[in-house]
Amino acid sequence: MEIKVIALAALLNGTIEGDPDVLIHRPSKIEEGGEGSISFLGNPKYEPYAYTTTASALLVSKDFKPRKPIQAVLIRVEDVYAAVSFLMEKFNRPQPTGGGVSDRATVDPAAVIGQNVYIGPYAVIEEGAVVGDGARIGAQVYVGKNAQVGGHTILHPGVRLLEDCTIGEHCIVHANAVIGADGFGFAPQEDGWFKKIPQIGNVAIGNHVEIGANCTIDRASMGSTIIHEGVKLDNLVHIAHNVEVGAHTAIAAQSAIAGSTKVGKYCLVGGQVGIVGHIQIADKTRIQAQTGVASSVKKTDTTICGYPAIEYGQYLRAHTIFKQLPEIYKRFLSMEKFFKSINP
Repeated sequence: MEIKVIALAALLNGTIEGDPDVLIHRPSKIEEGGEGSISFLGNPKYEPYAYTTTASALLVSKDFKPRKPIQAVLIRVEDVYAAVSFLMEKFNRPQPTGGGVSDRATVDPAAVIGQNVYIGPYAVIEEGAVVGDGARIGAQVYVGKNAQVGGHTILHPGVRLLEDCTIGEHCIVHANAVIGADGFGFAPQEDGWFKKIPQIGNVAIGNHVEIGANCTIDRASMGSTIIHEGVKLDNLVHIAHNVEVGAHTAIAAQSAIAGSTKVGKYCLVGGQVGIVGHIQIADKTRIQAQTGVASSVKKTDTTICGYPAIEYGQYLRAHTIFKQLPEIYKRFLSMEKFFKSINP
């Protein structure tokens, strides 16, 4: 894609400071830049790069006031991150267009395949599976018996959607995610062995969900593991059996949720968060990275941090004191020595 700054600004409803005829053909990070690229300044801590970037154009907010000259053409917009999202869609790598089934794919005659569906090489679609109109099934994807893929959903190479599991419309599942593996269910025996408990439920995923690479979402022991509409999972997220994740919740990489926990709507979960099983997380909860959540969060719109997790402001105050502990301990020993000297 190649576009002039003047046309780009018109698409973004932005105003230009600089040459409107500069050609843009790719996005770039502000610290890297490069001729013909466009970058953005959304976080104030990156402002120093605005004065050194070699990008040809720079998206900035309408109220941004440079402290030094900037070489790049400025495009001022109301919302920088919304503009960046729009640009990424424009510059996004193209997906396969049109339908068609590779002659190296295996599609069971009893599977139901919608119109304009693409199925790549070595994909396997089992008996009773349903693939909706306009879906894209990448190479080496496995869709199990009676599984369902909604219309216009994209399964990238290596995805496993196991038997009886369902995924809604307009979803994206990235490479090698596994949906519907057995939950971690075992009964300890008197002799110390573990007896496997059959996992006979499924996974049910709503519309407009995006699941990162190498995520694992376990099937329920009974009933369904549920991922509601609009949920976003980063790479390497683990969702255990019978978990329910509320609509429009986002979970960052390497986080894990143990069995039967219910996470509310519009929650934000940082990276490497661990959440124990059989608890409830209220709507709009924000969980900071590396937090260990060991009990329910009952109040909505709460931010928590630490292990075990406590309210974020309380955590910051406690951490401030914790950093002073060596000095506090030194003063305590000095006081103890003094009192011993006057009370031998």
